[in-house]
Amino acid sequence: MADQTHVLFVEDDDVIREATQLALERDGFAVTAMPDGLTGLEAFRADRPDIALLDVMLPGLDGVSLCRRIRDESTVPVIMLSARADSIDVVLGLEAGADDYVTKPFDGAVLVARIRAVLRRFGHAGGGDRADAGSAADTGGVLTFGELEVDTEGMEVRRAGRPVALTPTEMRLLLEFSSAPGTVFSRDRLLERVWDYGWGGDTRVVDVHVQRLRTKIGQDRIETVRGFGYKLKA
Repeated sequence: MADQTHVLFVEDDDVIREATQLALERDGFAVTAMPDGLTGLEAFRADRPDIALLDVMLPGLDGVSLCRRIRDESTVPVIMLSARADSIDVVLGLEAGADDYVTKPFDGAVLVARIRAVLRRFGHAGGGDRADAGSAADTGGVLTFGELEVDTEGMEVRRAGRPVALTPTEMRLLLEFSSAPGTVFSRDRLLERVWDYGWGGDTRVVDVHVQRLRTKIGQDRIETVRGFGYKLKA
């Protein structure tokens, strides 16, 4: 298991859980599958997986609450699984700290592609090309926007001198904005650059993450440009 990506998969439907586990294992993943939220939390704490797949509707401890518990302890990537694309549970899961979601029923190849996309961006959180970004004050890889400091080399953020804890997805989003302060980024562009989507995705993922980022770096630091997208105020 040490040489494999370890997936924690929490799903209460026996058929879906077993079929998905077999499909993921055929693609080379090591999978720990649990039937409810409480055993899922125990498995997470015991095994520290590389990524967690959580069904929204779980007995004992629902998927949103489980995601929140995981996020309190770790920045490990989390993908929520929801049976309804228009469900409020999708937004609740993202607000709880999930990085992405997949709608059920899902194609196994699509799920694997989304898992690998999340893992790629987590494995390369720095983006590799952001240090020369922007027109803000830049000293030794540190970009300054008012009281906000973004260390593009150390992958650290400070607000008024105090450290700001960001998830890898939030960090990539901030780095994208920091690469061109004052430039409007469309939701589709952010999906492609931050979420590594080579296809159309749900822009609610972007909106929720922008709101989460705002609460941490300042509500007025990222401006909404109606009809176009978002931009970072220089």
